[in-house]
Amino acid sequence: MEDDVWGLRGKGAIVTGGGSAGEGIGNGRAACILLARAGAGVLVVDRDISLAQRTVAMILAEGGAAEAASYDVTDGVACAAMVAHAERSFGRLDVLDNNVGIGGRGSVVEVSEAEWQNVMRVNVDSMFLVSKHAVPAMMRAGGGAIVNISSISALRPRGLTAYTVSKAAVIGLSKAMAVDHGPDGIRVNCIAPGPVYTPMVYARGMTDAARATRAKASVLGVEGTGWDIGQAVRFLVSVQARFVTGQVLVVDGGATLVGPSRESQEG
Repeated sequence: MEDDVWGLRGKGAIVTGGGSAGEGIGNGRAACILLARAGAGVLVVDRDISLAQRTVAMILAEGGAAEAASYDVTDGVACAAMVAHAERSFGRLDVLDNNVGIGGRGSVVEVSEAEWQNVMRVNVDSMFLVSKHAVPAMMRAGGGAIVNISSISALRPRGLTAYTVSKAAVIGLSKAMAVDHGPDGIRVNCIAPGPVYTPMVYARGMTDAARATRAKASVLGVEGTGWDIGQAVRFLVSVQARFVTGQVLVVDGGATLVGPSRESQEG
């Protein structure tokens, strides 16, 4: 376990979407592992409990503290139960990583009403509902930090209209929450990941050639990974970022500094 340079030792954390396929490292799993290494107790939440359990096993193997759980983060009652679970397990809730999200392609003409509503429900409503119950718990703990995961698609639209709108809403939600709950000692920030390689991307059947194209989308000429997003999460919820709130941290290797590429896909 690391020295307490992050100020997270003994803190309680929730990471939604904290599972990942097999031994792969997605954004949520990376955040879980890094928070645990920093000394936090982590409630790893995933729709598929087996994926959350694998993340927990990785953490326990390193001597960290974590529990696996499956809650429907689009349901308010389930979100309340999830927060109570974290408080019961770790005695407090200080950190929340709202990491759940799904994709969606097509223009407003092409996207069905049902698909539009589902993307908004999963990508936006879930963060509202989890935060609604997490904030009072953080107030009971004397403060806390929340990170909401958006996407560079919110900053550079590219044919994923429902997804773009939902991720732009996440930015607005983060800024509004930062204003609302700063006086409560709660910081709220947002991360906009760029083209990172995760098990979710792999599952979509991305070829080696497509991965090479994605890497070229970065001005650094390298491909990001889930660890890059996890490191950003750990920074933003740590004491190192004590004076940072209401901000959007773009983690994309500089991809948004150059022209859009329809061949690249955010992870």
